[in-house]
Amino acid sequence: MYRILFVCHGNICRSTMAQSVMAHLVAEAGREGEFRTDSAATSREEIGNPPHRGTVSRLQRAGIAVVPHRARQVRGDEYGDWDYIVGMDGENMRGLSRIFSSNAACRADGGAKLAKLLSFAGSSRDVADPWYTGNFDATYADVVNGCTALLEMLA
Repeated sequence: MYRILFVCHGNICRSTMAQSVMAHLVAEAGREGEFRTDSAATSREEIGNPPHRGTVSRLQRAGIAVVPHRARQVRGDEYGDWDYIVGMDGENMRGLSRIFSSNAACRADGGAKLAKLLSFAGSSRDVADPWYTGNFDATYADVVNGCTALLEMLA
């Protein structure tokens, strides 16, 4: 089973979108039993909040169900729970490095489980945060691109 944690700053826009898109792609491929996904934040700002209305609206327009979710912060002790810990941008990656800095397994493997989403699609670009840009369409396109590439890699 592949265990994937998607992470962004607040866990209400990009990471929740990625978790929902990945669940949809996995279901379309008939591979539900092969994956466990979740999403989390690097910050505490949105803990307990539901997905952002812009994320919900964009996913609904695409015919993708929003995973039931309330924002939570990733914990340093959960590094071993995941095969892939996928951040959306450079700031998220720095936050993840800080959060996992005291985790012995992360130190031992040099953070090998940590990757930016678009790296699976061969890009070093960040997935823009629609909280600031307001452009949920651009974020959705990047999320689909990254999740599709990740799923293909795990075929």
